[in-house]
Amino acid sequence: MDLKNYFKKIKDTESSIEELYLLVVSLETADGGKAGTMVEVSRQEAAKAMVEGRAVRASDEQKEAYWKQEAERKKSAEKAELSRRLRIAIISDSELRNHATSQEKDEQPRGSR
Repeated sequence: MDLKNYFKKIKDTESSIEELYLLVVSLETADGGKAGTMVEVSRQEAAKAMVEGRAVRASDEQKEAYWKQEAERKKSAEKAELSRRLRIAIISDSELRNHATSQEKDEQPRGSR
């Protein structure tokens, strides 16, 4: 492979990309690359992957599905974090009364000897 040509292709592809970051979809490769994985990468990484035949730009439909999935993941993660922080204790009325009376006893001043 001609290295000058390789890097020229990468540079040309990179200059044709307007976005700073873009979504690419992986292609199946001979070295075990899995097809169909979407990733947001920098302009430079996208150009390199496209020139090497490892990825293509994501279509508008794929982008929409990806961002919808990411929003759902974020919501789920926020919900999990909130439930991790939130602690609820369910106690019966009798337990509450017992707790209140025990605190009242602790607050009463003790006699001096």
